[in-house]
Amino acid sequence: MDTASRRTGPACPLGYDQHADNARLREAGAAAPVELPGDVPAWAITRHDALQAALADPRFAKSHEHWAALAEGRVPPGWPLMTFIVNKGMTTADGEEHRRLRTLVTQAFTPRRVAALRPRIEALTDELLDGLASAAPGPVDLRARYAYPLPMSVISELLGVPEDRRDELHRLCEVLVSSDTAPADAIANVRALHAVLGEIIEGKRRAPADDLTSALIAAREEGDRLSEEELVGTLLLMFLAGHATTTNLICNAVRALLTHRGQLALVTSGERSWGAVVEETLRFDSPVGQFPMRYATEDVEVEGRAIRKGEAVLASYAAAGRDPHKYGEDAGSFDITRGPARHLSFGYGAHFCLGAGLARTEGEMALSRLFERFPDLALAARPGDLEPLPSIVSNGIRALPVTLA
Repeated sequence: MDTASRRTGPACPLGYDQHADNARLREAGAAAPVELPGDVPAWAITRHDALQAALADPRFAKSHEHWAALAEGRVPPGWPLMTFIVNKGMTTADGEEHRRLRTLVTQAFTPRRVAALRPRIEALTDELLDGLASAAPGPVDLRARYAYPLPMSVISELLGVPEDRRDELHRLCEVLVSSDTAPADAIANVRALHAVLGEIIEGKRRAPADDLTSALIAAREEGDRLSEEELVGTLLLMFLAGHATTTNLICNAVRALLTHRGQLALVTSGERSWGAVVEETLRFDSPVGQFPMRYATEDVEVEGRAIRKGEAVLASYAAAGRDPHKYGEDAGSFDITRGPARHLSFGYGAHFCLGAGLARTEGEMALSRLFERFPDLALAARPGDLEPLPSIVSNGIRALPVTLA
């Protein structure tokens, strides 16, 4: 192994200009040392082929029991990303435990259940577009009025989240993914989040319904079932991933199309599909920036960089999506004619995202109907003035001001 690759400090900070940070990280190597909020050290795997290999490598485990820094007390109390580390569910399990959890969840999250949502997604989309039409010509915040409420309503109806708890859960999830939350606030937020989810679960136990939460409670495999902690963790994962990432996908796609009018013309003319827009957006501007965490269970070499046993690794999806080694020198360009080169935004291997099909359906429908209804849609702010979310995990923007006509 390359002993010169041992870290003496972070290659660069992970700020809120994710793509600029990611360019510097890729230059530092396929595996780059980084310093996370709270002075927590980790590695970021930034190049497509290296990340794909790591995502399928059993030497990079998901369970935090393998993280030396945590075991040695070097992760500060109230660390803002801790819930991603300790949340009990599929994303923090390995091997047989991961298979068990995924099997139980897939019993409830069936293709039939997702396919049955399509008419409801269409109806919700049209309702939101009607609301936008009443605000024409704008400007309006497309994130708040369209990109957020669509996936929020879909995942809430799928899970059976009562309407009067949805905005509360969304606010708690926004704090959860923020990278600059104060420790005391982070601890209080997690407690509040678990309390709300626990109340929803208890309500479904008393009055089961035709929703995913009731199905998760009822899921069985050879007498096994999800524990209370696993139920809460699974609901948290599905609620967060089911609305926050799709919100980012829709916003990132609209921003890309409105700043690349030639690409927009290709899709509105029918020369390219809305599916191509969704896939290129997932590559070019992944809704998830850096996802924590995997841990080396033994010393592992990643393209000449030595990651030691017990060290933590970030999956740098946004960095890998613009890797010129995979996509060529124009990797930083938005091009829906690029072709079917695979991206990693839904993960790879055993932990591939269960909700990928639903996200693609929502994204294609939201974008196609939006531009059909408002063909003269335009940004109402300079692209450089669109403020990013204060998160290394969630790659999106706070607001997307547009004019509709």
